[in-house]
Formats: sequence, C-alpha cells, structure tokens
Amino acid sequence: MNRLCIVVPCYNEEEALAYTNKELISIIQRLVEAGKVGRGSFILYVDDGSRDKTWNIIEEYHKESPFVYGLKLAKNSGHQNALTAGLLAAKDYGDMIVSIDADLQDDVSVIEEMVDKFIQGYDIVYGVRKKRDTDTFFKRTTALGFYRLMRAMKIDIVYNHADYRLMSKRAVEVFSRYEERNLFLRGIIPLIGYRSTVVTYDRKLRIAGESKYPFSKMLSMAFEGITSFSIQPILMITNLGLLIVLFSILAAIYGFYSYLSGRVVAGWTSIILSIWFIGGVQLLSVGLIGTYIGKIYIEVKQRPRYNVETNNLLEKQHEES
Repeated sequence: MNRLCIVVPCYNEEEALAYTNKELISIIQRLVEAGKVGRGSFILYVDDGSRDKTWNIIEEYHKESPFVYGLKLAKNSGHQNALTAGLLAAKDYGDMIVSIDADLQDDVSVIEEMVDKFIQGYDIVYGVRKKRDTDTFFKRTTALGFYRLMRAMKIDIVYNHADYRLMSKRAVEVFSRYEERNLFLRGIIPLIGYRSTVVTYDRKLRIAGESKYPFSKMLSMAFEGITSFSIQPILMITNLGLLIVLFSILAAIYGFYSYLSGRVVAGWTSIILSIWFIGGVQLLSVGLIGTYIGKIYIEVKQRPRYNVETNNLLEKQHEES
C-alpha cells in the first residue's frame, strides 16, 4: 500500500499547530481506513528556525502520535529551503508527498482527491485556487499581476497555484537533482515534465497567527522567480537600448536640420532630461546584470541550502527495519 507523507514547513506557528495537527491526523486516518494509503503514512513538520515554541510543540506531538515526525533546521533558511528539506527527507519513506503550509488556508479536504489522482497515474497534482474572494483587493490585484508577469517572462508556472501539491516519490527524486541555490519551486516543479493535473479548492481564512508572506516577501519571490528562470529582462533591456539609439539618431538628424534652418533654441532642459534618462537606464541595466552575476556567484560556491539540527524521522527507519 502506498504511503502518504504530508510535509508542513513551519515558522513561528505555535498558535496554529494544534488545529493543523488535529486536521492532518484526521485526514491520514480517514485515508488509511478507506484503504487509499498505507498505515506507514505520516506528517513531517519542518521547523524553519522558529523563535517561538513551534519545535517544542512538534516534539510533543511526535511523542503522542505515531503519525507525527519533525525536522528542525539549524537556522531560518526561508520557506522554499524548508519545504525542500522536507521533500528530500520524506522521499525515502513516502510514495507520495503532499506539501502544505501550516496555516491550513489551503483546503485539506482535497488531499484525498490528490491521492485519487495519484492512484490514477499522475506524478504531480497541483492545488489550484478557484477564486480569490478572501484576499484584499490589493493582494488579489498584485497576485494576479504576479502570474501574468511570470507568463510574460516565458516562465512555465501554474496559474493560481502556490506550493500546495502532491508529488510522487520518483518526481521528488528527479527534483532532488535540481541543485540550484536560488529556489523557486513553482517554476522548478513544472520542469520535471512527468504527468500532471490539477485539483481546485476554495482558500480559507487563517485560523490563527499571522501571515508569513507580507507584500515585501511576495515582491522578493517575484523577483527571485524572474531572475532565476528567465533572461527576458536582459532581452528587454537590449531592445530598449536599441530603441534609445534609434531615437538618438533621429534626434541628431532633427538637430542638424534645425541648425541648417536657423531655428536653434537653447535646449538645456532637454539635454539634462536626456542625460538623466539614459543614466537611469544604464544604472537599471547594470543593477539587473549584477543580479544575474550575483546568482552565478552564489551557485558556484555550492554552499548547503540548509543545515539540519534534529531529524526524528530517522526513528521511522529503525521502526520499519
């Protein structure tokens, strides 16, 4: 019987964990009773260097329930790295791995539908929101703008999908070979290429705690995704440079014509504005190119993306041996 692992990255989630743990254990028990997943199925909480009592709570749940395991990172490494750590740790113990955020705003009831899709032969099942009625106008507008921007940058990304998905064991094994340090999982997972589908759901309001994704982090993720997966910005700058050169040539022709016709007017303002504009384009170009060079610098160092401090999932290996 196929074993299910639910990977839950956590950062300062002490207020939400009681509800989260109860709901996820209930889901696993129901699937086990229905004969859809094996009795070795489990939840893996990944503590991403929380500063509250998150890890202590996870350890207590691990002692109380055979379904709960925990992985503690030595320091805060970011959501994408924490999720990656959980996926790579779980692939040796689970046949299908579902990733979901600890706030459970993503509807856990569709996990069963994801499992059904896996049984039908799909390796990747994306959780996709039906609508964004629970978002503020600002968040809804910026989120939709984000997906449209990704598409415009030629990045293969699933519309209205975050990191709520099911992956088969072999899909995670392929993912483990993607060793880049600048992680953007929403862009990497579609590159795997295995058979995939989607399930839709309505996103809920957060039960407890506060969002770990303010606008600044969303903006940072968008920039990370663009610069990690697309060279379109560099091509746009090249085209802009060519366009500016063309306008400069036309302006030079017009200036020469004005000089010959005797209609020369002092152009201090136009000269200064031109200098500022071209200077701004140059600075923007240098900064963007510097970002790409910086990413190359980070990749060639090949430093670990995260360090594991505690992993009680290893106990599962001894239990099964």
